[in-house]
Amino acid sequence: MYGRIFVISTNGAIMRHIIIKIFHHPEVKMIPDNQNTLIKKIKSASHAELISLADDLRKRITETVSESGGHLASNLGMVEATIALHRVFDSPSDKLIFDVGHQCYAHKLITGRYEDFGTLRKFGGISGFTNRFESEHDVLSEGHCGTSVSAAIGIATANRLAGNDSYTVAIVGDGALTNGMVYEALNNCADKELNLVIVINDNEMSISENVGGLHRYLSRLRTSKGYFSLKRDTERFLLRIPLIGKGLAKFFKKIKDFFKRCFVKSNLFEDMGLIYLGPVDGHDIEKLSVVLNEAKSKHKPCIVHIHTKKGYGYAPAEESPDRYHSVPPFDVSLGVEERQNPSFSSEMGRIICEKAKDDARICAITAAMCEGTGLKAFSELYPDRFFDVGIAEEHAVTFAEGLAVSGLRPVLLLYSTFAQRVFDQLFHDISIQQLPLVLALDRCGLVPGDGITHQGIFDYSLFSSLPKTVIYAPSDYEELSEAFDESTKNGGLSVIRYPKGGEFRESDCGVPFIKENALCHTDGAERAEIVIITCGRMTEQAVRAAETVKSKYNAGVIKLKRILPLPKERIIALTAGAEIIYILEEGIKAGGFGEKISDMLAEEGVRKKVVVRAIEDYVGHGDLESITKLCGLSAEQVSEEILLAAESCQIQHHA
Repeated sequence: MYGRIFVISTNGAIMRHIIIKIFHHPEVKMIPDNQNTLIKKIKSASHAELISLADDLRKRITETVSESGGHLASNLGMVEATIALHRVFDSPSDKLIFDVGHQCYAHKLITGRYEDFGTLRKFGGISGFTNRFESEHDVLSEGHCGTSVSAAIGIATANRLAGNDSYTVAIVGDGALTNGMVYEALNNCADKELNLVIVINDNEMSISENVGGLHRYLSRLRTSKGYFSLKRDTERFLLRIPLIGKGLAKFFKKIKDFFKRCFVKSNLFEDMGLIYLGPVDGHDIEKLSVVLNEAKSKHKPCIVHIHTKKGYGYAPAEESPDRYHSVPPFDVSLGVEERQNPSFSSEMGRIICEKAKDDARICAITAAMCEGTGLKAFSELYPDRFFDVGIAEEHAVTFAEGLAVSGLRPVLLLYSTFAQRVFDQLFHDISIQQLPLVLALDRCGLVPGDGITHQGIFDYSLFSSLPKTVIYAPSDYEELSEAFDESTKNGGLSVIRYPKGGEFRESDCGVPFIKENALCHTDGAERAEIVIITCGRMTEQAVRAAETVKSKYNAGVIKLKRILPLPKERIIALTAGAEIIYILEEGIKAGGFGEKISDMLAEEGVRKKVVVRAIEDYVGHGDLESITKLCGLSAEQVSEEILLAAESCQIQHHA
């Protein structure tokens, strides 16, 4: 299916870069788009056949996610709605844009990827999010919340300018409505002549809830074929009346709006000048089809509000949708088991709880990631000091500014990939103001499964450009606690970055480390011919590589606990006797600490061979071992590259 590529090279480093370029070339389409049978069947299928298809898709999604892991509850809730979308619209000429991509699995199954769906999230397989390099039915590569409406307006506008009458559909989860970018987009598209439909998937809460029985009656009425037909026929009749018809139609609309306002609460979307249809049962394919067809007839930006149930059709996910948002592999018959495995996330949550006991100034902030960032216990122990701001990372930082300037000590916990959004707020509202903020960055470095949009490899390059910022990179829980203690005492922005998963302790590999304030190093590193400098999770790969290199050369490891500001004097002292300084970094190379160390050594007149091994391209999805090797960061690849460098430098083997 994916083809076979054979690369023959005696140089491991060259081969690695060739492989990286092959797998990341933006023109590669992994899945041939020649399997449109499901789309065709949906167009002509009976109601019973569509229900049967929905059951089949839901079963396929559940079974696949149970084997590969992924986002389950949100995808199960969107099965019928996705069928209705493909029944009414014509992908790929009509563009379907799934916000975030947490709800795109049924779409992938319908659009030619049914047979290959078992490769979901696996290395070389199908992405867990929409991916524009995977299929022409995936309009964009989506992974961050709140982007779909803006992109859809752009596409719809381009279509209008080109005289293209196709439709653009943005599918937005209700959680995205906490993201300010969505409202910027809605404000921008009101009253425009665009073939644009915005489907709001409301799977948790009602939006602008209307009043009692009348609300229920209007909901039923406004989603029926009869209602839409009567409304259109009345308008057409009035418009045909000579001279006064247009005026009567406007008057009729004003009367309708008057009575609606008398009995129904104001609707935000209609107040913004958008057409609003719904709410409608998102699991009723027939009703959905009626409403979506009505939206098509408007030729103006139109909101279609649907109600769905997360986890629909799989009882454990229906009962605990949050638990089934993103799941590891599990037994379908048993459901997801409770796991108490320690991780950096849970440990950070424990540390914050512990420190908050003695310091009433400590507050915790998250952006709709309470459990994911380990804050559940804190939210229960200190509810008055816990703030979940929803999917609004930019607001979270400036909110923290307000807390900090008032004397509190805010701690903001985000995934690294979502923290990319807050650069301006950190610059303007925290750094310039010289206010204290602890930014705890979870999922730093390589992240398995979720793929290209979720890799935490850019945070250091971004935030290190802000003056006076301090950045820590602990490799174990003791260092995490130390970093937190120091961060709460710092007067400005402190960043603590840690990976998904658990700690690496030097004691586990049997190599003793000498601990210092900002770094640790193996015994004898200052006398080694080859010194590997690294931090965090990469310490394990560095130690293993050094043990391999020691068969020919003296090798040592320096592990940085603080990567900004760099402990310049100690790095220079510890590498004084080295012939090769090898820097191993689980982050983007441009602007990384590897480049900073290299520049620092050059400025100090240190004339040694410096090799920086970091990530140089976007990284796709797969298991951690596979993507680590893809980036050339495994112990085996590192030791091979070091040995090649040593030979080129003609370093003599030790006795």
